[in-house]
Amino acid sequence: MRCLVLGAGGFIGTNLCRGLVAQGCFVRAFGRRQSFPELLTGCHWISGNFSDPTSLATAIQGCDVVFHLINATTPASANLDKVADLEANVVSTLRFLEICRETNIKRVVFASSGGTIYGVPNLIPTPETAPTHPITAYGISKLAIEKYLSLYEYLYSLDYRVLRLANPFGPYQTTLKNQGVVAAFVHRALSGAPVEMWGDGSVIRDYVYIDDVVDAFVLAAFHKGSNRVFNIGSGEGRSLNDIVAAISRLLGYEVNVYRRAGRSVDVPVSVLDTELAISDLHWVPRIKFDDGLRRTIEWMKSAGV
Repeated sequence: MRCLVLGAGGFIGTNLCRGLVAQGCFVRAFGRRQSFPELLTGCHWISGNFSDPTSLATAIQGCDVVFHLINATTPASANLDKVADLEANVVSTLRFLEICRETNIKRVVFASSGGTIYGVPNLIPTPETAPTHPITAYGISKLAIEKYLSLYEYLYSLDYRVLRLANPFGPYQTTLKNQGVVAAFVHRALSGAPVEMWGDGSVIRDYVYIDDVVDAFVLAAFHKGSNRVFNIGSGEGRSLNDIVAAISRLLGYEVNVYRRAGRSVDVPVSVLDTELAISDLHWVPRIKFDDGLRRTIEWMKSAGV
């Protein structure tokens, strides 16, 4: 399989490229920068901007499957400039889909957001069939892209799969984009600084280890069933206070917490129902949270991140 990974220099992209190479795939890696260039050995790196159709068309040419991991905003930042969020993510993706249609790409696998798509869910754990009422521009953009993928399959037979990811964590996640609770908390704890927490710590999220996420992407590339959208998470909820307690337990000392005011963009509880991914995608999360956290701490210590 000839693959293109968009956003290959980021956390998920770096790990996915390594996983695809290990599977024996030809991997073309596309992005603005590489966080860990030494890890992309075996990939053909192409430096470019997602908003540039010319460089994107060059990268796509000759590939079978494209993994779309690029997102220019975060749930917090997207609300600050909704027009910019729409242009950077949705409009750029539409141009990308046009290129895919013209170059006969076999499948697009899109990284959506299980934590923002559903908004404040009325059912926990939340299945793929739940209503989608995002409360952030970030979630609205993700949902719009999902709908456009469905439209392009209907109009042009462009095959696709969507993975609604929970909160991935693990090695090679840095704090540069101000995303990733586990990475941010571990980084602060290891540096001796207090963890910065929004609200009282009761916000509950679903955390899934990055190796399990990579497995899901690979399975989605080869999936033969009729379902298009899959939740990818642990199916278990942990509060921010639980995360701090787990880090303290593994480090062997109490981690201090600096609390900020709660944010309106934070859904109180988000836990994904993964039964469809287990039954139809044949995906099962293998790494328990504590094991994944231990591996993450060990990596951050060795990397000095």
